[in-house]
Amino acid sequence: MDIVDIYRPETAVGGFARDDEAIEFYCRVNALITQESTVVDLGAGRGQRFHEESDQFTLQLCRLQGKVKKMIGIDVDDAIGEHPFLDERHVIGFGDRLPLESHSIDLMVSEWTLEHVEDAQLFAQEIVRVLKPGGWFCALTPNAYGYVGIANRVLSSSLKQKLIKYVWPGRQEIDVFPTHYQLNTNSKLCGAFLTERWSHYTYTSNPTPKYFGKSTLAFNFISLYQQLMPNSLKTNMLIFIQKKG
Repeated sequence: MDIVDIYRPETAVGGFARDDEAIEFYCRVNALITQESTVVDLGAGRGQRFHEESDQFTLQLCRLQGKVKKMIGIDVDDAIGEHPFLDERHVIGFGDRLPLESHSIDLMVSEWTLEHVEDAQLFAQEIVRVLKPGGWFCALTPNAYGYVGIANRVLSSSLKQKLIKYVWPGRQEIDVFPTHYQLNTNSKLCGAFLTERWSHYTYTSNPTPKYFGKSTLAFNFISLYQQLMPNSLKTNMLIFIQKKG
């Protein structure tokens, strides 16, 4: 039994914790899609979860292929070729336009990608262009004011690399990219996705601690820290914004 199972004993019921970020995020994503939806996974990567996750309920929830008309994956890394659940794959360069027709997408999902965006305005313009009126942009990303966001912005690259090996031993080098945090506050998000064009339903949330290595003390410290933080300092942002018609 690992540390999470000890402090989240409900994992015995279905394999996931009550504060599992993927469950919280993808429950809402699933509520927005239909069998006629054309969906894009922006930053799809190699589909790491589908190679490593053992919890079948989470896998079924996060797998959108088969629930929608078409599932398109886009990434800057050739590793997207390893993603097992996409109908169409595209590799682009940083800052490139999206290889999609204007007003052709019903929903775009982006998990752990926004923190890597360098040009927020260009990024937002492309999302506006490709989404249909009434379409949704859904993203799970660190809050710049949460402890993960602060650490990423304050620590040097070399120190972050050393620290990540200790606090998240299973994280692979191929899954690590430079971070910029240009969209990771409500003010920055609204500055790029203007309220004249978008309806915003974003909120913050605290997930099951993951950056604790194998330390029970670290797990409990992070849990306590998260409980004491106000909404503005919670760890993650769950972004749900809808393009106005």
